[in-house]
Amino acid sequence: MLLRFRQRLPILAFLACGSLPLMPQTVPGGDHIVPSTDLHQAVRTAAHEREDNVAKLDRFFSSQPARKALETFKLDSTKISQSLAFLNDEELARLAAQSEKLRSDVEAGSLSNQQITYILIALATAVIILVIVAAR
Repeated sequence: MLLRFRQRLPILAFLACGSLPLMPQTVPGGDHIVPSTDLHQAVRTAAHEREDNVAKLDRFFSSQPARKALETFKLDSTKISQSLAFLNDEELARLAAQSEKLRSDVEAGSLSNQQITYILIALATAVIILVIVAAR
């Protein structure tokens, strides 16, 4: 009898090891460290913020003063707007905040046309440089 058990031991070990991957790794109905609803909401929020920042920058670069200033230095506002997709979320947020501040300063009349032109060129250059760095 002991001999039969020893002969069957490798078969039993093989079957036991083969069935381990089939067993559930977590308790059914148990929750993970971060619930999937929280992860889904975080992804949705990040995507919404990114869309808002891209829209702010698109409005900024397509405005009449911005296009005029960019044309002065022979920069295409549509190419700059298309390049925004290559920026990461942090860069987009920073540039969107700067463009909103510039827009509010222009509306308040606290900047001259020359200052606006230089700031626009600086923002466009920042976008181009960030895209080049991101492409590497």
